[in-house]
Amino acid sequence: TMGNWLVNHWFSAAVLAAWLGINIFLFTYYFLFFNWDERYFYTRTILRSALAWARASAKCLNFNSMLILLPVCRNLLSFLRGTCSCCRRTLRKQLDHNLTFHKLVAYALALLTAVHTIAHLFNLERYNHSQQATDGSLPAVLSKMHLQGSNKWLNPIHSNQTTVEYVAFTTIPGLTGVIITLALILMVTSSTEFIRRNYFEVFWYTHHLFLIYFAGLVIHGIAGLVRGQTEESMEEVHPYRCAEYLMHKDKNCSHDCCKDPEFGSIPAESWKWVLAPVLLYIFERILRVWRARQKVVVTKVVMHPARVLELQMQKKGFCMEVGQYIFVNCPAISLLEWHPFTLTSAPEEDFFSIHIRAAGDWTERLIDTFQQQKLEKPRIEVDGPFGTASEDVFQYEVAMLVGAGIGVTPFASILKSIWYKFQQADQTLKTKKIYFYWLCRDTGAFAWFNDLLASLEQKMAESGKADFLTYRLFLTGWDTSIANNVALHFDTATDTVTGLRHKTIFGRPMWNSEFAAVAAAHPRSVVGVFLCGPGALAKTLQKSCHQHSSMDPRKVKFYFNKENF
Repeated sequence: TMGNWLVNHWFSAAVLAAWLGINIFLFTYYFLFFNWDERYFYTRTILRSALAWARASAKCLNFNSMLILLPVCRNLLSFLRGTCSCCRRTLRKQLDHNLTFHKLVAYALALLTAVHTIAHLFNLERYNHSQQATDGSLPAVLSKMHLQGSNKWLNPIHSNQTTVEYVAFTTIPGLTGVIITLALILMVTSSTEFIRRNYFEVFWYTHHLFLIYFAGLVIHGIAGLVRGQTEESMEEVHPYRCAEYLMHKDKNCSHDCCKDPEFGSIPAESWKWVLAPVLLYIFERILRVWRARQKVVVTKVVMHPARVLELQMQKKGFCMEVGQYIFVNCPAISLLEWHPFTLTSAPEEDFFSIHIRAAGDWTERLIDTFQQQKLEKPRIEVDGPFGTASEDVFQYEVAMLVGAGIGVTPFASILKSIWYKFQQADQTLKTKKIYFYWLCRDTGAFAWFNDLLASLEQKMAESGKADFLTYRLFLTGWDTSIANNVALHFDTATDTVTGLRHKTIFGRPMWNSEFAAVAAAHPRSVVGVFLCGPGALAKTLQKSCHQHSSMDPRKVKFYFNKENF
């Protein structure tokens, strides 16, 4: 429900409300300012309301350009997470929504860029029209002011042969505007889920166009093509008093409006907005380079079926929590590319590990490199770990863990850690029972995780705790050859797809019956439901949690937690 969401995400809601409020305030304030301020009376005579649209969107563009880098300063976020370790965990967890906020700001930049560009196209058209006008109207007279002296011009177009395209590609604001708009379009389009998942290199390199974006943004306003009347000129020839005299001026002028108005440029100010975040980001990158230089020892390399590579590593001072991730670089493949991977080891182990599946050029080349260089392993650099620990799992008597596809990765760490805590009779572990659901499209992806489940299954059986973990594997995409194989081996003790004791179920889970079964088995428990998977599944599980929770406080309650990896 909305109430529950606000309780769990009040910090996110407050940040969102503040961000929206500041954007609305900046836009409204500057729109009204440029629409009514007397200094821009003459500018408005030529440009009309397009001036206010352009300037208000420019202010909001500056504000959002200031914010866009902050959510991707990973070390800054880790520092904040550390300093507020005494805060409530929900507050620390909100910092994991950094990329959601980054995307939100990026969409706002795209929208504001469209508004700003359209407004300036109108402005250029109106400047051009006024320059070519010969009807003696006020816009036409103002457009000829450049003939009176160097400081007198208001219209930046001084020739009748000028076109909008010419201004766009030959002036500093025009050219930088075109370049930063193209950079923004490329960055937004190459950061879709599909490209990030399948062509990470395209996303990675294109995103570094942000350097061009910020350089262009700082230079963009330097030429000062949009002008307003100077303060001194306002005192001498106020437009409300003197505008009408401009159109029909006598040579023998004697009244106090004889003097021509003088104009000055609006100073470039984008640099003031973005200087601090850019410096912070530079410091962030230097810190990353320094951290990455610390030696990483690859202690074990395991090649799993379906081209999944497991790397077990050690690094001095490396301290992880469940559900965290690291960034990995292999200089032998690329000096610049860093790829994020969820940690699959438990904090209790004396190494940290990741599982890399072949998904794109970089991962393919990394797997090939490790397969070819068996004696001398290639050098690996690691930055991290990042992200908030998923320790909430340990706080529930009963936990339902749901992993969809590759979303199963963090649960490797969680399941291992729970088992270690369970064996060591750790007092922080309240968990008595785990239900684990894995939804997967093809059998190939099961292999490495199967090994983990099989070893856990064996260890639990040996300790007489076989009923601690109940898991259900759902194969959502299957063909006739699998179906025939299943039909042939229906009576075997282990599953034909996974080789595990628990049978694979074909198709999607019936969540209502799954929740009803858990509620019946634990009528007085508080059940934590954890998902790492798509948004559509999150909605379904949230609904099921709500439906199957009892109104009676002494009876079963389901709490939904969507992990953000």
